[in-house]
Amino acid sequence: MTVHLLPSTPGTVRWGDLPRAGDRPALEVDPGDVVVVDTVSHEGLLEDQGRDPLTFFTALGIEAAAVLPDAVEIARTVPHDPATQGPHVVTGPVRVRGARPGDVLSVTVQDLRLRADYGVVSNRHGRGALPGEFPAGGVDVVSVLARVETDPVTGARHGSMPAGARTGARVRFPLKPFLGLVGVATPGPARLHSVPPGTHGGNLDVSALGVGSTLHLPVQVDGALLHVGDPHYSQGDGEVALTAFEAPLRARLRLDLVPADAVRVRDALWGETPDLLVPIGIDADLDEAMRIAVRTAVALLVDLGMDPAHALAYLSAAGDFAVSQVVDRVSGVHGLIRKSDLVELTGIRPA
Repeated sequence: MTVHLLPSTPGTVRWGDLPRAGDRPALEVDPGDVVVVDTVSHEGLLEDQGRDPLTFFTALGIEAAAVLPDAVEIARTVPHDPATQGPHVVTGPVRVRGARPGDVLSVTVQDLRLRADYGVVSNRHGRGALPGEFPAGGVDVVSVLARVETDPVTGARHGSMPAGARTGARVRFPLKPFLGLVGVATPGPARLHSVPPGTHGGNLDVSALGVGSTLHLPVQVDGALLHVGDPHYSQGDGEVALTAFEAPLRARLRLDLVPADAVRVRDALWGETPDLLVPIGIDADLDEAMRIAVRTAVALLVDLGMDPAHALAYLSAAGDFAVSQVVDRVSGVHGLIRKSDLVELTGIRPA
């Protein structure tokens, strides 16, 4: 096992669209290797925020020395057309030697470290869960600065943002960092917009997939061409404003390859944590996304030995399904199935 470092630089990122077959990799690794990648958030870099993160963040009270140089350089030099491309800064691709269509690339998050103590939550005109209602007052974008605070007694860190001018108070909430965008390349020839997720993974925004989780992605092109981005410090299920607490992370990822003849649940997106199975459904229709998530959940349980009708009954009695996000053109639903419920099936007791 080798550990590789992949910084986010103008030469290793795309801004707003995704890798496709034939793209030159930013890095080549063997299955089982670890990649440490410094991700950059798009919030504070975008055109409707001035495309100048130094000016944007210092105007909000952030010290100039705390504005990341890689974010400044990407905003200054990387081409981006907001009319045709998505907002995300996407790092990669990483070619995994030996990966072929039909295989599954399993991406395990070993560690996530905060690269800043601030970030942004934005709502934009015509977007989010309430596009006809917010932003109010005729403005096109509202960007709220969120901070990371440390409890002076316990030393624990949490998120914080202002409640608004009416009270001057702040609201505080747990930090739960994760990568919102983790995907593999598609056959092309067109490049995919960075916003909608799909069978390639991409901008899934599943908040359960933090440290210790693994996302299983069906490989679509030779080498897989993994790419990542959209780092979050926290996100509520739904992500209703449009973005959540968006801020840069250093992610340590192990890349494992499951060969096609060993793949047990095919053509499915799912993840897992030490305690949970996380089936994922995505579709432009939220109802259909729910149905896909349930079908994937049933398939996972049948693979473990349950009868299909009993799997569905169990999911109704004890499975949880949450709306991952409703703001990415394609909506998402993910299930949460406790591994501890399945000990007699698997013979494995969660740690």
